[in-house]
Amino acid sequence: MIVESLYPEVADLYGELGNVMYLQRSTGCQVIETGLNQEPAFLTRDDIDLVYMGTMTERAQELVIERLEPHKEEIIQSIENGQRFLITGNALEIFGKEIEDRDPELLGGRDPVTRGLGIFGFHTERRMLHRFNSLFHGMFQAQGTQEAIDIVGFNSQFTQSFRDEELKPLFSIVRGRGFEPEGSGEGIRYRNFMATYIIGPLLVLNPLFTKYLLQEMGEKEVSLACEEAAFAAYEKRLQEYSEPDRGFVY
Repeated sequence: MIVESLYPEVADLYGELGNVMYLQRSTGCQVIETGLNQEPAFLTRDDIDLVYMGTMTERAQELVIERLEPHKEEIIQSIENGQRFLITGNALEIFGKEIEDRDPELLGGRDPVTRGLGIFGFHTERRMLHRFNSLFHGMFQAQGTQEAIDIVGFNSQFTQSFRDEELKPLFSIVRGRGFEPEGSGEGIRYRNFMATYIIGPLLVLNPLFTKYLLQEMGEKEVSLACEEAAFAAYEKRLQEYSEPDRGFVY
């Protein structure tokens, strides 16, 4: 199994590389780390089982868009052909139409709009003076089954995205903030492309989801690293997130 980690030198703002490390510890998979000055391996190879990219700074978003824009049509074709992606945090905004800064006092005369890749029909508004944080509890529906998996995590954003066309969410929402301010879903799910605003070690926090992902990648007998501890922490967090008095958005 081969996992490609895109731009790890900038896409690790909340320790997201822990997701790739967890997969490697659990399966012994090969990890390809593609830097900003390298061409993504998945564009020329057909043996990449997962492409991963995590949260980054606003300047890093611009750099990544610059690197990926020349390959836009190839990326679209790769998605259509079923390449598996897992994109977390604000990295998902790169695949939308645009990111617009809504704090004019911070612009200093520069263009408020950063053009995204435009692969998916949504746009993003950024307010650097209005950050919000949210716990998240959602459900993931495994394809082809009736099985639903509880998802727990955390969001921390200066941005909010808005769908301009119908996009299937990755997770339904039980509690917490989703992709849009008033919406029933979180993230994007199209073919094997999965993206969510959840930050940090998503795969470490959600061992059931991680097992599902690995099975989809061809791992028949899945045994996670530190599996007993991972499940104990998951059940504890799920219990806490289910408490009726638990605050979620702050």
